[in-house]
Amino acid sequence: MEQQFDRRNVGTQQKALAINLDNSKYGAFAEIGAGQEVVRWFFQVGAAAGTIAKSMSAYDMAVSDAIYGHCKRYVSRARLQSMLDHEYELLVQRLDAPRGENTEFFVFADTVAARGFRGNEECHGWMGIKFQTEPRTEPHQILIHVRMLDRDNVTQQQALGVVGVNLIDAAFNCHDDTDRLLDCLLDDLSLARLEVDMIVFQGSDYAKLDQRVVALKLVQKGLSNAVMFSPEGEILQPSEALYKKPVLVERGSFRPVTHVNVDILECARQQFLSDPAYREEEPVTLMELTMNNLRARGEIDYDDFLARAEMIAATGCNVLISNYFEYYRLVAYLSRFTAKRICLALGIPSLRDIFDEKYYQDLDGGILEGFGRLLKNDMKMFVYPLKDTTTGQLINLSKLRVDPKIRNLYEHIIENGYVESIDYYNRDFLHIFSRDVLDRIAQNDPSWETMVPVEVARLIKERGYFGYKIDARCSSTETPSL
Repeated sequence: MEQQFDRRNVGTQQKALAINLDNSKYGAFAEIGAGQEVVRWFFQVGAAAGTIAKSMSAYDMAVSDAIYGHCKRYVSRARLQSMLDHEYELLVQRLDAPRGENTEFFVFADTVAARGFRGNEECHGWMGIKFQTEPRTEPHQILIHVRMLDRDNVTQQQALGVVGVNLIDAAFNCHDDTDRLLDCLLDDLSLARLEVDMIVFQGSDYAKLDQRVVALKLVQKGLSNAVMFSPEGEILQPSEALYKKPVLVERGSFRPVTHVNVDILECARQQFLSDPAYREEEPVTLMELTMNNLRARGEIDYDDFLARAEMIAATGCNVLISNYFEYYRLVAYLSRFTAKRICLALGIPSLRDIFDEKYYQDLDGGILEGFGRLLKNDMKMFVYPLKDTTTGQLINLSKLRVDPKIRNLYEHIIENGYVESIDYYNRDFLHIFSRDVLDRIAQNDPSWETMVPVEVARLIKERGYFGYKIDARCSSTETPSL
């Protein structure tokens, strides 16, 4: 029986040597930026001739364009893909005849912007591996995006070398077990040094893999603090999806997405576009799920998560999953990728939380420091009113009661335009609450269908989300069976 062992106890040097000694693996390395840190491991441990067919680095842009074609951004997924495709085609073309029958070919590539002389640029990179799992079969592919958090170039290079070896080793030894593969990516590293905020699997073995669940696991396993994907389920890299664009984000549970959720976001969007400074700039809209929310009922339920993701997709919004409980941390995260306005679309309950001092106990400067961080980079909050279920009173910015100790801060925030009340909204939606919708679904009360968008209702009924009984034959025009 083949011996099983925990690959997390295997060091970087051991991984590189084991690959060099495996005669069935043979490939090429192409690295741009931060030195050839990954292939260096394979040269240093010895027996590199058993693994490396070619190693190259096209640092000069003109040279890189001549080899891989022109690209708008050199540290990008598009450049990485062209590197992998070009080098893989050459490798197979040149070596398939003499050794393809017994060899699993692979190409590793990365394009990276590490800390430079001025030290003020975003330190990040793309890396990937295109590889065969059996000789003369169609290749599979794994792409990742990393952020380097070390403060100097040398240690960033070292971290890149380690994660590159981890990726190659995991592709060869864990390619059919994505959980194990993710667990191995930061071996000999930590989230304090390097973050993996995107991973994409391609190939026949991954045809049934839901990339959104994998993206969620990046945050769940501590490889990243946030991930994004599109309404079509495509995994997005925030530095590309949000680059130089204004952002509008709404946080919620979205269990399920209701008319109120959609109205908050659309009203905030219209109010944002009414500003002459941004009239021509359509914001990137995000619905955000926090890990706290996904864990609210205990362990994460992936089916429940996918149900929410599908409903958000039905609204046409991108999905953001984050580990940022505090809003000021969310704004700081988004500010990495854009200098344009960041807008929060939220209701009165969320605004109450923002002005609750207990959420700032970990900051030396308390709530004042929290707001100092929150209000950077042209941030604005658009606040949707709340109808009190007991009194029927409408609560908006002017009627919200905050602690007298911070009343002056509250008024300062409003007077300086950081917070705006959403004044034009659908009053017919004010009675809708997600918990009430869930209760009605559980009770087979068809009135819930009037409380959610048509597409969301269709998904719930067709797929039995949130305990909806598909065979109950309940609809907005039918009476539930007794």
